[in-house]
Amino acid sequence: MDIETLKKEVPPFEILEDIYRYAREGRIDPERIDLLKWYGMYPQRPAEDGHLMLRVKIPSGKYSAQAMRALAGISEEFGRGFLDVSDRQAFQFHYLRIEQIPEIFERLEAVGLHSKGACGDTVRAVIASPTAGLDAREVLDVTPLSEQLHHHFSGNPEFGDLPRKFKLSITGTPELEGIHLVNDIGFLAHRVGDRVGFDVWVGGGLGAVAHLAERLGVFVAPEEVLEVARAITAAYRDHGYRINRKKSRLKYLIIDLGVEKFRELVEREYLGRRLEDGPPAPVAPNGGVDLLGVHPQKDGRYYIGVATTVGRINPAKARALADIAERYGAGELRNTPFQNIVLPHVPAEHLEAVQAALNELDLRPEPTLRGTTIACTGVQFCRLALTETKQRTSDLVNYLEPRFRELGAPITINLTGCSNACTRYQVADLGFMGASHAGEEVYMVHLAGGIGEAQRLGTRLKGRVPASELHLYAERALEEFRRHRLQGESFVRFVDRVGSDRFLPDVLLARAEA
Repeated sequence: MDIETLKKEVPPFEILEDIYRYAREGRIDPERIDLLKWYGMYPQRPAEDGHLMLRVKIPSGKYSAQAMRALAGISEEFGRGFLDVSDRQAFQFHYLRIEQIPEIFERLEAVGLHSKGACGDTVRAVIASPTAGLDAREVLDVTPLSEQLHHHFSGNPEFGDLPRKFKLSITGTPELEGIHLVNDIGFLAHRVGDRVGFDVWVGGGLGAVAHLAERLGVFVAPEEVLEVARAITAAYRDHGYRINRKKSRLKYLIIDLGVEKFRELVEREYLGRRLEDGPPAPVAPNGGVDLLGVHPQKDGRYYIGVATTVGRINPAKARALADIAERYGAGELRNTPFQNIVLPHVPAEHLEAVQAALNELDLRPEPTLRGTTIACTGVQFCRLALTETKQRTSDLVNYLEPRFRELGAPITINLTGCSNACTRYQVADLGFMGASHAGEEVYMVHLAGGIGEAQRLGTRLKGRVPASELHLYAERALEEFRRHRLQGESFVRFVDRVGSDRFLPDVLLARAEA
């Protein structure tokens, strides 16, 4: 049965009773297994083993030290020690069995977490600024609004049957975050005169056909955010395409209608009024990777951005991080959309001790390549992936980091195991898309994209990089930048100045062999 028919037969959020029945019986109905996505579950590779991946939502990206310990316990007892921070501020488990899900759900609920709407054709987790309420540069603490959006959309049957997945983001510091460019709706708070409101962007999405979000051209007051989010989502629900799932995201409707006509549709059919026109919000020069290291909070304390290494931590590290948050901070942690973790509310007198403790855990509290490199789940667990990713990218970081500690500018490296772009390979300085060629794992290169100052998709280069030579290609690319960049020049501007031909795989790999 195709998913559109199935969603009409069984309202997706009503599958929960079946999930508990499957747990009792130890067997999932194969006709309905796709509906488990609405509660965060996917079958993991190899499918015949019957293991599940579970994604857990983290509302506003914030959680307590107690919650971190609960996550560590689930990972240790049920998930063979795997605990991954995703690039949408969530956590993911692997190797779970359907029989274990009720107890896992109970443990999550006890610490204020759940997986409802974490996957499936519905509104996914709302990405919220990881520095909300902390950074002095913010014009508005968006936490109340992100929580309002989360509670309204999570499990809401009105939006349980969208054409495809739907992603929202909201920030009060647009000069620090550019993640809105790859979301279906992005709200960016900024000041216009003496008023604070939101610039709204729509239609972002990557995958095989990438499209960056476009400005709706409006200025939305904080009290209008939920209403406008509902209207845009409803317009997508009712007018989005459902025939071909590969062309069902909001971006295809935006491409076909144009953003002006889409705005008119939302205003006419769902709001009943015209929205106020507005100017663009500020641009984030580095797209969102500025949070690594130690930063002052507006209350005099500090927040620390911690690099995880491709999002993968283990139960021991998770518990130790929870202990640090309680001992030196306020018992709070936050996830970022770059697979990293923020430890807020650290007094100045504890900074040295916290940094030492984090370094002992190999959770680097500093801006290095480790914190600006992300990787998807890859062939280890994902049924769609064509290449291994997590370990390969971790090895790549370990190879590059000691060689390029001082580059003078942050460099983003995004690696994914297929064309679906779960880790945004089209918007990185160095983006690597996994593929298979002649029975071998290879990577296609997407060069000099970004959600920072560039606000553009990377250029796909001719040729391919064998997986075994990925480290050599990346090393030569970074060496080119280090040797020939001008003072203050970003990687994107450097590539624009010197051209992309010198980064062709055949060129750089031939030079590495010479």
